[in-house]
Amino acid sequence: MAELAALFAASFLAATLVPLPSEAALFVYLQLHPERVALAVSTATIANTAGGMTSYLIGRLLPQKNLAPKALHLIRRFGAPATFLAFLPIIGDALCVAAGWLRVHWLAALAFMAAGRLARYVAVAWGTLLAT
Repeated sequence: MAELAALFAASFLAATLVPLPSEAALFVYLQLHPERVALAVSTATIANTAGGMTSYLIGRLLPQKNLAPKALHLIRRFGAPATFLAFLPIIGDALCVAAGWLRVHWLAALAFMAAGRLARYVAVAWGTLLAT
């Protein structure tokens, strides 16, 4: 159970400005518990989405004048669907903050963020299980 809590914590923190590799945490967890793939992917997805929504909330509550222009452009152009890419390094955190700052509907942002993160973790889990 401690390993699952560590996966949750790593996945949550990785979605904030803390540079942690949540994919590595998922990889290690699945190496230890390959029979728990659904639980591991669900935990990582929920925690990482919660971290992304924390960044969204920061953007919503504490709007900044110097947000990443590329993130703002993507959110202005595509709206909530752009948050599907929030799992990407570097720009992902900025997309979440920009979505909050631009007042993108939170439920739409949540759904697209979760879908993108789920797709990433399914790919990591699939690759991990193929490698074992």
